Amino acid sequence: MALRDLILWGNGPRDLSLHRNEPNSFLALHREMNRLFDNAFRSLDIAPFSSQAMGWPSVEVNETEKEVKVIAELPGLEEKDVNVELRDGMLTISGEKKSETEDKERRFSERYYGRFARSVPVDDIDQDKIAASFKDGVLTVTLPKAPAAQQKVKRIAIKSN
Repeated sequence: MALRDLILWGNGPRDLSLHRNEPNSFLALHREMNRLFDNAFRSLDIAPFSSQAMGWPSVEVNETEKEVKVIAELPGLEEKDVNVELRDGMLTISGEKKSETEDKERRFSERYYGRFARSVPVDDIDQDKIAASFKDGVLTVTLPKAPAAQQKVKRIAIKSN
């Protein structure tokens, strides 16, 4: 596949006959449908490659009886580019990923650049014991639960009939 096949050329209507050199007509139809959906999403400002649609950065939340652990993948960023805040029961990870090259040199890119923010609701957290670490583009935030929250959990036995 050539690089020119990946680039969207203009916004005007296109005919499938432009892909006649495509050995598989189904693949040509598939590409055309992708282009149509991309154009529709772009006009709504919710393009598939936007941070809101992709949920960038990717986040994993693990919860035990004692703590909540939030892990965010932030490739290409350093800890100085990331902010972590806990406010009103909401953990927010935000920051900005800057482009390494000028737009004039870029031929094609599906990489995400710009500001981002992800929020995760958390309850009954011991705010004095929150810890965060950043290593190899992975942010890990550990939020220990308050002792009162740990006591609220009651296991219920399941009986078989």
